[in-house]
Order: sequence, then C-alpha cells, then structure tokens
Amino acid sequence: MRDDFRQILTQANQTNGAATLDTIEGALAALTEERAETAAQHLATLAFRYQGEDSFDLAARAYRLAAQASRARTAQYHLAAIRTDIVNWCRRQEFDSVEDLLEALRQAKAAVQDRGQDDPSLVQIAWDYELAGEAESAVRCYLLARIARDTLGGRALTVDGDTLERKIRNLRSLQMTALAEAGRHEEAQALHERTRTTLGLGPVQIYDIVSARQAATRGEGDYRELVGSRRIAEPEIRFLEGPVALTSVCGTLDAPPQYVARFKDCLTFPRSNIVLQGNRLIYDLAAHPDSGIADIKDGKNTDQIMTAVYGGGRALVEEPAEVRSLESGLMMFGLQSKNYGHWLLEFVPRMLWFNDPACPAGFPICIDDHMPATHRQIVELLDTRGREILPLAAQAVRFQELGVAPVPTFFPFDARPDVPVYDSVWPKDILGAMRRAVLDRLAARGVDLRSTGRRIVLSRRGFTQRQLVNEAEIINALARHGFEVVYPEKLSFIEQIALYHSADVIVGSASSAMTNTIFCNDKARVVALIHENRSFNFRGYTSMIGSSGAQVLYIRGSTVPGEKTHPFHANYTVPPAQVLRGLERVGIGP
Repeated sequence: MRDDFRQILTQANQTNGAATLDTIEGALAALTEERAETAAQHLATLAFRYQGEDSFDLAARAYRLAAQASRARTAQYHLAAIRTDIVNWCRRQEFDSVEDLLEALRQAKAAVQDRGQDDPSLVQIAWDYELAGEAESAVRCYLLARIARDTLGGRALTVDGDTLERKIRNLRSLQMTALAEAGRHEEAQALHERTRTTLGLGPVQIYDIVSARQAATRGEGDYRELVGSRRIAEPEIRFLEGPVALTSVCGTLDAPPQYVARFKDCLTFPRSNIVLQGNRLIYDLAAHPDSGIADIKDGKNTDQIMTAVYGGGRALVEEPAEVRSLESGLMMFGLQSKNYGHWLLEFVPRMLWFNDPACPAGFPICIDDHMPATHRQIVELLDTRGREILPLAAQAVRFQELGVAPVPTFFPFDARPDVPVYDSVWPKDILGAMRRAVLDRLAARGVDLRSTGRRIVLSRRGFTQRQLVNEAEIINALARHGFEVVYPEKLSFIEQIALYHSADVIVGSASSAMTNTIFCNDKARVVALIHENRSFNFRGYTSMIGSSGAQVLYIRGSTVPGEKTHPFHANYTVPPAQVLRGLERVGIGP
C-alpha cells in the first residue's frame, strides 16, 4: 500500500486530479496508524502543489483528505482547507458561500489559536478583479474583506490606500455611471440599493438634468439674463522655450449668458453644485451640450455629503437623512469652494449679478462653512446691499426660495480619463468686471492701489501639491535682483490685492496664488512656473491673467518622478538660470 500510495501522489496532476483524489480517498481507510501522519503530510504537499498551479478546488479537497487522514494535525489541515476554499470560491466568482466560510474560518482559527498570518487576502483578490475591469466581482470581494476585517482582523485598507467602504462606493459609482450612460437608470438605482445599507447611504432617486434657463422656461422659476451669449478670443500663450504643442483641447469660445435666477422649493447640498427641484436637477454644467467630456465630481469627491451619478440626460442623487430648512438664500456654496482658485473664478463673479437690481436684496448670502476667512472677506467686500452672510454646515438644506447665478464659462472640474483635457477660456469681460468691482470697493475704503515697482516672488512652501521643489534656490537667485518673497496665504484678501496691484513683476507657480494676478496693474509682467505637462490649463491661466491687461510668460520645468497625484498637481523643479532668462525675455534686467 505504501508504494501504491506514493505512486498515486507522484502521478497526480491537474488533468487527473479529481480521479486521483477519489482513489486516495478510497485508500485512506486501509492506512495503518503509523502511516496516517505520513500520508497526511503527502496530501498537504500535494495540496500546496495544486495551489501553485491555481487549482484551488483540488487543493482544498487535498487538505480535507489530509485532515481526514491525520490524527495529530486534523485541525490544522482543516483550517488550511477552509482558507483554500475561500480562495477557490472567490476565484470562481461564487461569493455567496464565502460569508459562511469566513465564520468557519474564525472558529477553526480559534480551535488552534491561529493568529491569521496565512489567511487569504480578500483585498488582493478584489484588487485583481478591479485591475481586470470586473467591478462587480471586486465589490463582492471587498464586501467580504469588510467581514474579514471586522471578525478576523483582516486588512483595513485597499492596495491603493482607500478604506474598504470608500473603495466599494467608488466602484459602485463607476458601475452606476455606466448604467446611467446606457439609459438604464432604474438598474443603477437597484444596484445602489444592494449595498447602500452596508455603506450607510440613503436611497437614490432619478432626476432629469436641466439648465437654469430650461427650468425657468418650463415655468419653474424666474430667470433674468443680464449679459447675453457672445464670442470671445482664444488667448495667445507664450513660453520661454518657444511654441509648445499642447495636448489639451481649447475650451469653448462661445461665452455663456450671465443671469440671476430664482427657484422655489429647492433641495441643495452644501459643498456641491446640485440643486434639486421636484424631479429636476438644475445644473448648467451637467446640462451643457459638452457635458459628456466632464468628470462631474458632485456626489463623488470625498467631501461630498451625498452620492450622485450622471448619464443619459438624467442623474441619480442620494436622499439625505436630515434636511435643514431655510426661507431664502443666494447660492455662493458649491464644489471646491474652499479652493481659492475655484472660489475666485467660479463663485466670486456671481456677486456681480447678486448685486444687480434683478436680484432680491433681502436674501442672505449662503457660503460653505469650511472656507478660509479670506473667502468670506471677498463676499463682505463686494456685497453692496448689507446682506447677512450665512455659513452652511455639511447638511442638506431645503430653501423655500433660492437665488442662483452662473459660472462665467463652461468649466469642468476634471475631464473624463478617455478624452483630452478640456482647457476652459475665461471671458475677459466678466473677470474684468469683477476686477473693477473689487478695485473700486478697495479704493472707496482708501486702500493705496498705486504701482510701486515692487518685484515679488510667490512662495508655495506651505502647500503639499504642485510644489516648486527648489523654491529656496530660486528665491535666493531672485533676491539678488530686488525680488521679495511673499506668502499670500498669510495675508488678508485686501492685503493680497493691494500687493499684487502694486507690483510690476510677479514670479510664481501657476497655482491658486497666481489667480490674484487678475488684480495686477495693466502694465505688470508675470512669469509663471510650472511642470512640463503639455495638457496643463495654459489657456485658462492666460485668459485669467490677461483679464487684467498683464502679460504672462510660462517657464516649464521638470516633474519630480515617483509621485502619485493628479498630473496637474505634480511637484517640479525649474533651473534658476531659466527663471533669469525669463525675466530678460519680459524686459526685466538685473
């Protein structure tokens, strides 16, 4: 029997595996006591070989036979069989049985006081499915990984550093978006329902996407157009190195109308641009003819207080658990309002229209409560009607009446990964009007706005993204030419504007701090430093800076390798010699 058993084990392979294990199982009863442990060890070795060949079903059965044969290590082989069964069923995408196996695994580990170092990595299996584009299987494995985390001390984070809940939510969002874009909104709704309780989410409802103008035209609000549609020019971009073939797409040169509108009985979500009224979602960006290129982040970013997906002219938006009620308000809250660049370009121009006689004077100005103090200072400066400024916490708000105004141009937060970067062009007339309003208000307060010939370099030392890594080296080089270093985030808004307007030369990273060059004097020269990414929004920055009359020259440096961040936010270096050459190019000598 000893030789026969050894021969059977030697000849076992994937092809004859099931038959071989049948034969072995029949022979186990004839094993003598002294041969039982040896046979069990051979079976465990065979199981290990099957695992290496990805034959997890055969491996699990071999471990079970080892447990049957053994007298001393039955519990250990039984534990190995359960672990292998878990992998087998997950690889076969038969997930329903695995939850019971996880409980069996917990009990088996307790029986042998196992610390769990050899438990199967459900997170890794889920990641493999994710990389293969099999989102549903990845979700199922991540759901099982949650159970393993809570009951077995399994991994708490995914391979790419997300929490399991965030990963499941993101994958569900991708799945629901694909269904929505295919017009299968009810299926997307049902898919959300399957995991929403696990994730602590509310149900989603389906809404038709409309622009503010469309909603008002259908009799659902009051719409007053203040500036009509018009054609704007594509900005001319200057690089120190000469012409650069950009890989981004120029944004629309048809500037949208500017308006103020009012809608009754609206549900809103602070930190988001979503406005719900009845069965409609009022959102100009999502209703725009080019919205298909946009990766709309409302309901997706980590700071969002609800889930939302878009596609096929409709959206699915999560119902809030709690809702605050307000009589009225003007919408100065929304996605990325805490980011200064987004705030100044997307939100502040709305004050032009909220100050217009077409807008009710008694509505409070509603802002997000997580904004920096400088953001509120801008609202206080520009408000000509002495209205209440009301910070909103991260809780849904229903307004009896809501006043809204638009972003000056079609400006997707991000483009979808399968399309070129969309480089929005900012209308000079609107940014110029905002600029004049700010400067006029400051002049009325007696702020000195005279040009002083200052040369300033903007530091980005206090930020973790888009850092100029050799900033100190450049500052030292520029200091010899009369430049002073400035930390804009340490100044009030009024101090920043007075500083920028007084300067004749500004050098700095193309980042949110550069946004204030809108307020430069019209003779200023701006040297903007950035990484070499040719899809960067050069048109956006050029049109923004150009609204002041100032000229900008770009110097592209080199991205610091090895970073895991959005390409736009990569850190970089620029040789000081290039910066000095740039100053010469714009007419600034030593």
